[in-house]
Amino acid sequence: KEAEKKGFTTYMMTPDKDFGQLVSEHIFMYKPASFGGSPEVLGIPEVLKKFEIKKVDQVRDILGLWGDTADNIPGIPGVGEKTAKQLVADYGSVENIIANADKLKGKLAEKVKTYADQAILSKQLATIITDAPVAFDEKALELVPPDKEKLRAVFAELEFRALAKRVLNEELPGTSADENTQSTLFEKSETEVPQESLPHALKTISDVKHNYLLTDTAEKRKEVIAQIRKNKSFCFDTETTHIDANYAELVGLSISIRPHEAWYIPIPPSYDDAHKIISEFKELFEDESIGKTGQNIKYDMTVLKWYDISVTGPLFDTMIAHYLIEPDMRHNMNLLAEVYLNYEPIPIENLIGEKRSEQISMREVPIEKITEYASEDADVTQQLKLKLEPELKKNDLTKLFSEVEMPLIPVLVGMETEGVAIDPEALNEFSKQLEKEIAEVEKAIYKAAGTEFNIASPKQLGEVLFDQLKIDPKAKKTKTGQYATGEEVLSKLADRHPAVQYVLDYRQLSKLKSTYVDTLPGMINPRTGRIHTSYQQAVAATGRLSSNNPNLQNIPIRTERGKEVRKAFISRNDKYTLLSADYSQIELRIIASFSNDASMIEAFSKGIDIHTTTASKVYNVALDKVTSEMRRNAKMVNFGIIYGISAFGLSQRLNIPRKEAASIIENYFLQFPTIKQYMDQSIEFARQNGYVETILGRKRYLRDINSANAVVRGFAERNAINAPIQGSAADLIKVAMINIHRELEKQQLKTKMILQVHDELVFDTPLDEVDRVKPLVTELMQNAIPMKVPIVVETGTGKNWLEAH
Repeated sequence: KEAEKKGFTTYMMTPDKDFGQLVSEHIFMYKPASFGGSPEVLGIPEVLKKFEIKKVDQVRDILGLWGDTADNIPGIPGVGEKTAKQLVADYGSVENIIANADKLKGKLAEKVKTYADQAILSKQLATIITDAPVAFDEKALELVPPDKEKLRAVFAELEFRALAKRVLNEELPGTSADENTQSTLFEKSETEVPQESLPHALKTISDVKHNYLLTDTAEKRKEVIAQIRKNKSFCFDTETTHIDANYAELVGLSISIRPHEAWYIPIPPSYDDAHKIISEFKELFEDESIGKTGQNIKYDMTVLKWYDISVTGPLFDTMIAHYLIEPDMRHNMNLLAEVYLNYEPIPIENLIGEKRSEQISMREVPIEKITEYASEDADVTQQLKLKLEPELKKNDLTKLFSEVEMPLIPVLVGMETEGVAIDPEALNEFSKQLEKEIAEVEKAIYKAAGTEFNIASPKQLGEVLFDQLKIDPKAKKTKTGQYATGEEVLSKLADRHPAVQYVLDYRQLSKLKSTYVDTLPGMINPRTGRIHTSYQQAVAATGRLSSNNPNLQNIPIRTERGKEVRKAFISRNDKYTLLSADYSQIELRIIASFSNDASMIEAFSKGIDIHTTTASKVYNVALDKVTSEMRRNAKMVNFGIIYGISAFGLSQRLNIPRKEAASIIENYFLQFPTIKQYMDQSIEFARQNGYVETILGRKRYLRDINSANAVVRGFAERNAINAPIQGSAADLIKVAMINIHRELEKQQLKTKMILQVHDELVFDTPLDEVDRVKPLVTELMQNAIPMKVPIVVETGTGKNWLEAH
């Protein structure tokens, strides 16, 4: 509107219908093309026709009646587009419609009267303010060359590699793509767009010669198998009906053995027919002399397991390879293709529309499209292997990759397909119990607060706690202007008013009920009657495994109510028991081994409680004079040191003055000087090299270790201390899992490893194998990686996980 006054013509690039009210002789809507259509330019005639109105500002009246869910404009319930247009045509405005409500018929009159205020408000919400104090500076709109230095910094921080190529005509530092090798990666096809016209655009399937073949007969499949045998390795990918491998059915299989060539084998819906076709490849998949490559190959191996195929032989997972090379980045195939191949794969939306849900079947996709899409997946993954293999070698990660991460995949596949039994009845009973307890706590909150309110509303909760009860006169507010009521905030105020602790209890019980107790029974797989969690190898930058569906890592075990959830995880039947094996204080033992601290090594070697030993030294008292409070404080320091805890952090955790906390930490370092030395050396190593590493050479890159920003640098320094410890704990349990899995198979035992949570492994064990398996598991966990201190493994058995733990 300001530009219009100065004689400019403006095009508003937007599909939003509310912008129609701004259209004039010099202002137009430019509506971008969608769904294969053409773009539209809307002037005054087009807007009037579209909304069936006489003046463009009546767009506000239409929206005041009709509403706009995209902008949270409610309108009048039950009044749609057609009715809104008719009412505005008859009465001209929302205000006039309300004034003439008595002339309307039936329910419409009732709705207009009932929601009159809402209609007025909706019109106000739909009105675009045109007199805001925004200065129009035409000079600021002139196109000028970009500030390349600033852009380079932003692109590097956000990893916008494609934009850097397009805008700056250069590679970002740290990318593996090399212009000289890129040009030979793809042969140009006859129809390729000249590179001069798009010098930095990502290539797509239309730019690159490729040979993707539909392989839909027994004769063709036989030829594919022969070529693979001759090649001695292949890359494969599965197309399925579900993102969860334990629910998925095969739709097709794609295979590639060299860049730009691939085969697609369609699989019929009938399980028997599918099994028959996929069985033709069984020998190939189970041949230990033939290498297999995949992107997130665990998913494909899990799917094939349901078709009686156990994938063996040398594995290469491009996702895991990149995870080791760049642990803090994302590792999806599209990103890797962009970074390493300067290539953009076919978007999934091209096959199944814009919204993908688990229910949409890939079987609905035309065979020509899915052949191209699936073949490209296998082809791109094959190309990525050729790029990532040298990167692993260059970064000294080949051994960790081939001896730990790849052998772990079959272990995880076995655990995921095996699953674990749960007791839904026990959970249902527990849910009822929690419901009663939540209701009781709710009443207690209302009584303590002296008023009823929505406890789940942070806004209402903040107002009650800080405006009415005035619990904390210095209460902080969030950016939205509400009081901060997160767990961390409320935990510090729990002793100031009973209502606060009740709220914390309420949240804990509600979360337990909704996240686990009520959810777990619905996660039972109808195929097996068991729960199948999915383990993620490439999520935690430290190297730790994570899990989802369900997330086993977050099941609370410190509270009595939380422990009840573990009670629902049960053994296969009454002839089996659950066996739990848990590393004891493993991170402290690792830091003792790394730092070579004589005092800690002695305590662990003699089996003396490490927290009592620490308290004895820090407080300068004999071991038998250590109080429970001293031991509690020492325990917090022991575990806090691993995370680079500060005096402030310790004072918060222990609820003691900062000066006392600083004194405890100071005494700690005086008594354990080599621990401080180890910490300083870790930080210095990171400063010099830009990374730290674990006992097996797993790297964690710390690009902010030399930052001028003290907060950012401090975070990197804490990671420099913690990452080698946590990462080495991850290395340790992974090696143990591999060795145990192999030994169980070698001895042909029926025991199955079914769960891995933090430093604990859980096994479903026949009662007659317990005496044989328990010492086997203990020994292999203790000796997975040699340490300078004894590694202690605590074991237990029980009919459920709680009893076993």
